[in-house]
Amino acid sequence: MKRNDFDVKGKKILVVGLGRSGIAACRALVAKKAELYVQDSKQEDAVDPQLISFLKDAGAVCYLGRLPETVGFDMVVLSPGVSPELGFVREAKEAGAEITGELELAYRLGKGQYVGITGTNGKTTTTTLVGQIFSASGRKSHTVGNIGVAVISASVDADDDTWLITETSSFQLETTRYFRPKVSAILNLTPDHLDRHHTMEAYGAAKARIFAAQGEDDFAVINYDDEGAKSLLSHGCRARVMPFSRKEELDFGAFVKDDKIVVTDIETGEPVEICRVDEIKILGTHNLENVLAAAAICFCAGIDAQVIGDTIRAFGGVEHRIEFCRELNGVRYYNDTKGTNVDAAVTALKALEKNIIIIAGGDGKGQDFEPFLAEFEGRVKHMILLGRDGRLIAEAADKAGFTDYSFAADMEECVNKAHSLAEPGDSVLLSPACASWDMYKNFEVRGEHFKECVNGL
Repeated sequence: MKRNDFDVKGKKILVVGLGRSGIAACRALVAKKAELYVQDSKQEDAVDPQLISFLKDAGAVCYLGRLPETVGFDMVVLSPGVSPELGFVREAKEAGAEITGELELAYRLGKGQYVGITGTNGKTTTTTLVGQIFSASGRKSHTVGNIGVAVISASVDADDDTWLITETSSFQLETTRYFRPKVSAILNLTPDHLDRHHTMEAYGAAKARIFAAQGEDDFAVINYDDEGAKSLLSHGCRARVMPFSRKEELDFGAFVKDDKIVVTDIETGEPVEICRVDEIKILGTHNLENVLAAAAICFCAGIDAQVIGDTIRAFGGVEHRIEFCRELNGVRYYNDTKGTNVDAAVTALKALEKNIIIIAGGDGKGQDFEPFLAEFEGRVKHMILLGRDGRLIAEAADKAGFTDYSFAADMEECVNKAHSLAEPGDSVLLSPACASWDMYKNFEVRGEHFKECVNGL
């Protein structure tokens, strides 16, 4: 199917979930004159009145706080947080509806060229850096997707020369069919969202959807240091693979040579210098990988090496990812609320190295916390636990023989306790290894609350 052949006019379409992407999908579908139906678990009085007014003016049929009372939809558009396994979604599929998501809908309804970036960790940092490099190059571009801006809100106004730098999650990718980025990237693959995908095989298969529709004229940027990411090529990748590695010099790809980041020129096969490793401002070997990925992505998109290097040198990182908050009495406070899984939290521990008081806990998403505790020796002085699954982390700590932990009822108590325990030279790190949904609307709100508490000391 050609993208612009897709027409929703008069089609009976159900949008499930009125979050950021669901609302954007509704607005685009109304503009394209679809017959709109909406479902959300919230009751009408819990939904923004302006949104309710818009939906009613558009003639949408709303199922708020209840399930749809009809079938026969042409399409069901799921918000990322909505599982395709829900009973009424399965019934709609069995009745003939196509089940899709906002990312796929955005691709079909709009124009533009895509960069698609996925992986368990590092997506936001890499996507942000790539977006800044595209801006510095003078390209017309938007940074969208899981990073906070609905893809469809930009794609419907895009032209053929617009680039959409897109952070894509497994939830968004699992319902894609025709989505074809010019450059895709898989940064890494470690256990996450197993409460949704159930197995690593299913989780990996969702991630591999990012290159499923690519062709020989496209590029797939793959972390060759990460066996999980590399293994996804077995799902069948027709794009030209551009590997990256911080550990070894490659015959072709992005890698470190003589303490410099280099990328192989696609035409000549010669290495092109981007910048020195010591010019990177963001902490940790994981961020070296993110920078390598960004350099490879932008080089594949035809951006000049000088522009890539200059932007990398100026890049200071993203909010909520090992974000330095403040230093007080010789103690440094870091907000890593985006460390929502074990692997991300381990990465933060490795970046700070030692003398750490860590705040952890929340919605554990069915993870095994033993690998998290395995990184504590020589690094963590004390752990403060909060949230629904704090007790599960404590059980893993007991098994690992780590007994220097305590519990707190809320974030304010966590920060106050950390402040009382910390000595000059220590780092207090919020890196929960868990999602925030048991206590907060999202990880950003959790991070902002942490920073408020730290700044209030």
